[in-house]
Amino acid sequence: MELTAHHMSSVTGSYECLKSAAIGGVPAQRLPQVVETVSEMLSVIEKGGRDAVAEYSRVLDGWGGGDVEVDADALRRTGDALTPALRTALEAGAERTRTFAGLQLQHLQDVEAEVMPGVVVGHRYVPVQRVGAYLPAGRFPILASAFMTVGVAKTAGVPTVIACSPPTSPTAGNPAVFYSAYLSGVDRAFVVGGVQALAAMAFGLLGEQPMDMLVGAGNAYVTEAKRQLFGRVGMDLLAGPSEVAVIADHTADPVIVAADLLGQAEHGPQSPAALVTTSRELAVAVIAEVDRQLTDLSTRDIAGAAWRDYGTVYLVEDDATAVQLMDVLAPEHLEVITADDAYFQKNLTNYGSLFLGPWSTVAYSDKGITGTNHVLPTGGGARSSAGLSVARFLRPLTFQRIDRTATMDLAPFVSEISAYEGMEAHQRTADLRITRFETHPASTKEQS
Repeated sequence: MELTAHHMSSVTGSYECLKSAAIGGVPAQRLPQVVETVSEMLSVIEKGGRDAVAEYSRVLDGWGGGDVEVDADALRRTGDALTPALRTALEAGAERTRTFAGLQLQHLQDVEAEVMPGVVVGHRYVPVQRVGAYLPAGRFPILASAFMTVGVAKTAGVPTVIACSPPTSPTAGNPAVFYSAYLSGVDRAFVVGGVQALAAMAFGLLGEQPMDMLVGAGNAYVTEAKRQLFGRVGMDLLAGPSEVAVIADHTADPVIVAADLLGQAEHGPQSPAALVTTSRELAVAVIAEVDRQLTDLSTRDIAGAAWRDYGTVYLVEDDATAVQLMDVLAPEHLEVITADDAYFQKNLTNYGSLFLGPWSTVAYSDKGITGTNHVLPTGGGARSSAGLSVARFLRPLTFQRIDRTATMDLAPFVSEISAYEGMEAHQRTADLRITRFETHPASTKEQS
């Protein structure tokens, strides 16, 4: 959430920064060595095919298990390695995510209408045909990723969805990650990680045609691979690092606010966490409480670094200024804990996903338990785009059906515009129809 003077100039109310981020350097995926490494790997894999994928898997991930595909029976049995409690939790997350995606789907309707006599236009929603999902399983295996990518794509009606996840041993991947993929309805699953996984799906090296779209989060190298492959295949979005912001006032509990800030800072040492508040007392208390909670947090080396280098606390004069400032920040995840949450829900416009009230927390969505999607825009991207949803896997394909009787309401205008532009071939397509309309009697087919 890097803010420029241009962005901040839109905030008309007064504010004070009580804790500023001491940011040094750029996000990892923008480092020249990452860009160069990914470019070389993609080139080698495109030329070397599946053998190059296997070699990168052996060298980078220690893979020695032979065939990288997890067959259907083995995929189903991945749940056997999990505790009953974890299986139940994953099953709940998969079902709730599908339910929410289905709810969204109900409101995406095909449209057809006669907008003027003889001119019928509309659109119909057609799913993407082939989707490849990347399911991270590195430092933190994000078990709900399959719900948000594989499960939502299948709900949208995508015929073929495959998934790749890195090996966690020389012969297997993370069983919980693959069980989540199974619950989400994946068609085929592969134990391949990193850049080589993205390349294999994009180039059609896994016994399938090249994917039409790649989705899912990953590390800096995965994100850069998606950026370089964009255009060859479609993408969800270039997300990361994960972000959180909180709007809170004097009614908020600093213990809860601090915990929720650290809950997302834990994702990585470059994860921004911001507090915007109208209460100086709360701001001071939250800063102190974050320091206290870090003392016994097992992931304090990660969350602490993120808070130190990417944490900010803003004191604003009123709720309206809080809205202005937060719309500039445009965070991935935004919590609101105030005496008037409804005001903020009505007036905020720029965020990935909104969490209202002290009983909400980003983690509920992160783990798939509320059903909303956690693949969301970061780095201010929420000012112009939304997160992954069932709609992203559906293309509203437009059509038009023109009757002969509408010719003189359309063709003369097109002829006039084309002539001014100097596009004679365009003009002729309209003029020919004018001539035929005027000189040829209408056939039964043309009248219908």
